[in-house]
Amino acid sequence: MKGALITLLFFVFGCVLSLNELTPEVLLEHDLSTYALYGLMTLVGVSLGMDEASINILKKANLALLLVPVSIGFGSIVGSGIAYWLISESFTEGMAVGAGFGYYSLSSIIISNTYDSILGVIALLSNISRELLSLLLAPVLVKVFGKMSPIASAGATSMDTTLPVITRFSGKEYAIVALFSGIVLTILVPLLIPLIL
Repeated sequence: MKGALITLLFFVFGCVLSLNELTPEVLLEHDLSTYALYGLMTLVGVSLGMDEASINILKKANLALLLVPVSIGFGSIVGSGIAYWLISESFTEGMAVGAGFGYYSLSSIIISNTYDSILGVIALLSNISRELLSLLLAPVLVKVFGKMSPIASAGATSMDTTLPVITRFSGKEYAIVALFSGIVLTILVPLLIPLIL
């Protein structure tokens, strides 16, 4: 929760700087977001490759376990596409935002660099909101929709920032499911967004 709030504060700080035209020139002159994207992709690969538990889960994955991230991914993409289509009449753009699966830092940069910076900001806000709501509403989700619902709500963040909350309210037996689902969805983010756009 603390990490998500810090991220939100940095985002608000950046908006205030830009609105008051106080953005440092070095950020405006160079395309630093591309280098940030390369760095993020490298760090995701390194963190997944070094985590033996993640690799073991991927090795042991069976079809039933694979259905969790597949259904979460399908629901996120189609649901976001429909919601965005109702607002702006663009199903594809909504699908791309939904394909971020809560991974706000990576999805927003990919969308901004490959498609449109405004849609990148929408992806950032949407995916930050997804993580914050998952953290705050996990107990309600479990009570109303069942123990798998916080995993679905968290999306890609179920493997890291929201994992403690999921474990607390859904139970320790759901930690492996959450971890596996988060890993698969994290891997899919950089593949699906450019494909959709």
